[in-house]
Amino acid sequence: MHTQNTVQMAGPLDEIVRLASDIERWPELLPHYRWVTLLEGGGDRKVVEMAARRGRISVKWRAVQEIWRDGPTPVIHFRHIGGPTKGMEVDWLFEPQPGYVDVTIRHDFRPPWPLVGEFVANRIIGPHFVGAIAGKTLATIKHIVEGHDPRFPR
Repeated sequence: MHTQNTVQMAGPLDEIVRLASDIERWPELLPHYRWVTLLEGGGDRKVVEMAARRGRISVKWRAVQEIWRDGPTPVIHFRHIGGPTKGMEVDWLFEPQPGYVDVTIRHDFRPPWPLVGEFVANRIIGPHFVGAIAGKTLATIKHIVEGHDPRFPR
């Protein structure tokens, strides 16, 4: 399964990266996130347990978050280490453009379930959960960065 969501955000790269990487605050920033618990680490490497909602359905997983700062722009990388998406790799990519930043969340997942794994991942998990939650995450961060979220007035 491969999904990719991209949104253009008119705001400073540093602020976008700060909001995207501050996962302990996601439940405050992103209404579809129920909770994020820091289990280990801090700074540029964290182990967390996270829970989000897709409509009425709640999903939960554990992940390692690492922020790679050695390139021209940071990459926020997640590796799911627990839950139904164990083994999923997630990258937040940032491409500054004149006047905005292209922000992409890319998910790659090869489920270990024999026979039905690829079908379930490609037809259910990818489009109905991963893509939907990532899209809502990007849209909400965009509204905050661009000053359109009344919870965070500029």
